[in-house]
Amino acid sequence: MGFREHIKKLDEEGILRKVDIEVSKYLEISGILKEVEPTPVVFNKITDNNFRLIGNLFCTKQSIASYLGVTPADLILMLTKAIDNHSEPETINNAPCQEIIETNVDLDKLPILIHCEKDGGPYISSGVVVTRDPEYGQNLDFHRAMQFSKNQFATRVVRGRHFQKFLERNGELDVAFCIGNTPNVLIAAATSVDIGVDELRIANALEPIQITKAKTVDLLVPADSEFILEGRVYLEEKHAEGPFVDLTETYDMIREEPVFEVKAITYKKDAIWQALLPGALEHKILMGMPREPTIFRKVNEKGVNCLDVNVNPGGCSWLHAIVQINKKSDNDGKLAIEGAFEGHRSCKHVYIVDKDIDIYDPLSVEWAMATRFQGDVDMIVKDKEPGSSLDPSAEPGTKLTTKIGFDLTAPLVIKGKNFGKAEFPKVDINKYF
Repeated sequence: MGFREHIKKLDEEGILRKVDIEVSKYLEISGILKEVEPTPVVFNKITDNNFRLIGNLFCTKQSIASYLGVTPADLILMLTKAIDNHSEPETINNAPCQEIIETNVDLDKLPILIHCEKDGGPYISSGVVVTRDPEYGQNLDFHRAMQFSKNQFATRVVRGRHFQKFLERNGELDVAFCIGNTPNVLIAAATSVDIGVDELRIANALEPIQITKAKTVDLLVPADSEFILEGRVYLEEKHAEGPFVDLTETYDMIREEPVFEVKAITYKKDAIWQALLPGALEHKILMGMPREPTIFRKVNEKGVNCLDVNVNPGGCSWLHAIVQINKKSDNDGKLAIEGAFEGHRSCKHVYIVDKDIDIYDPLSVEWAMATRFQGDVDMIVKDKEPGSSLDPSAEPGTKLTTKIGFDLTAPLVIKGKNFGKAEFPKVDINKYF
């Protein structure tokens, strides 16, 4: 569909809200976006800025599914298929993202937001980052970047990511921060796949895209991105980065991180900056949803019929997973717990439920825990395993944490009371009121 076409569709459907009065990129825009999420908002006039800005575009599974023309229930299988059968995008010249090319870089001219009062500086949080290694080829990922000069950022490089491996192997890297992307590109950038797989191929399998060669670095970038920030990241050149709001809605610490020096900015003639609120719904969806297919696959590999997975916002869309199974054996719940932890190693708590439980309704899941769970037999405790660096309660420095799996499924052979929920008659309420 394309980024602009999607915005036009939201406008025609009356979903998009518009702010036509002048607003500031310092705290004001982020406050408005948070107040109205998940509603998408476009800001048409930003103080001391010539660009427009849009945010809250993909805050829910429904919004992503709608863009891709499927239902939310189809997303796991669709993404699994795209990962397994990725395909090469079409390469073009004269790409829309390069209608304007600026080599005299002044980042202050861009609507880079300060989101919260304690932020270390203006932050790019929606940047899809393209890098390349001579042996492994291209990689696509998300990396936040804090502006500290007219042409430099400190960019957070998380240990264990392919970007970090590329940077340590090479010392410095060509990079392109791509801003203003459709959900196929955003989701592909958030997936965890084997090193050497160019995630732009996954994006193309979700919905065909075009790519183009960047102007000043040796990289292929999405041709329809609104902005491309081209430059170089240096491993040994460091700058303080942070504080910044994490996925958990808590502040991350200040670290010395590699410097990203911007050499050129290319963009569309009427470019729209894409904002992504840190720790908010859109951040959670784009982080958590790509982990659901890996959990789904691992649970099925255990011989359990997995029906659906929800890496839910209540668990920061990272630390919790709710897994729905069609239970056939008394051991299926515990096997599913093992599979879920293998499918997402940062996960802290896993909840396994039956097919009659709505995994998108917290009340339904809690009901299953209240009526079908006994801690002494239905809980698996995995003491002190590597978890997530995003978890504030994990052991500092090592990220060691206690992981727990909860089998909330009903026994196959029922002794005593029934485990099913009574259903009330269905009526057409319009006949009565």
